[in-house]
Amino acid sequence: MKTKTQSDSQKAFALLAREHHRGLLTFARALCGNPTGAADLVQDAFVVAWRKLDDFDTSRDFGAWLRGIVRNKWRDQLRRAGREVPVDESTLELWESRSSGWDENHRAGNTELFDALEACLDRLPESTAEAVNRFYYQDESGDTAAHHLGINITTFRKRLQRAREALRDCLDRKLPHHS
Repeated sequence: MKTKTQSDSQKAFALLAREHHRGLLTFARALCGNPTGAADLVQDAFVVAWRKLDDFDTSRDFGAWLRGIVRNKWRDQLRRAGREVPVDESTLELWESRSSGWDENHRAGNTELFDALEACLDRLPESTAEAVNRFYYQDESGDTAAHHLGINITTFRKRLQRAREALRDCLDRKLPHHS
């Protein structure tokens, strides 16, 4: 039979895990580039966090601690696969910073960023929006998405590049304080 203290710890951890899950998935997806790998990273991070919960410094931000675990698990995977880390430290820090902001907005019930992104996506030309949809939302590889769209891979990559630029510009106009 579990003690009340163990049960309370489990409940508190479950609450924190639910609170940070979506933001961690977004962060992990940015790191590894696919939803399956992101889900695996987040699951591994939660296992590590649960095992090391007694080591957590409660004066620190729990989300930042979890993102650090995700980042370290990702690096471990890259090392095991013998690949170089494709992003530099400053980019990782920027992603972590933005992810932290998403956590804060989510906890506060503020969906302004996500609403703005959806509005910006709706403004993309149909061919560009379809490229974004296939690559980012349907998780198709560039080659597969290009084939389905009936275009070559170079054209597909150019559409994604234009989409990212258009979305960045649109978000900068809609949310200048988020830049």
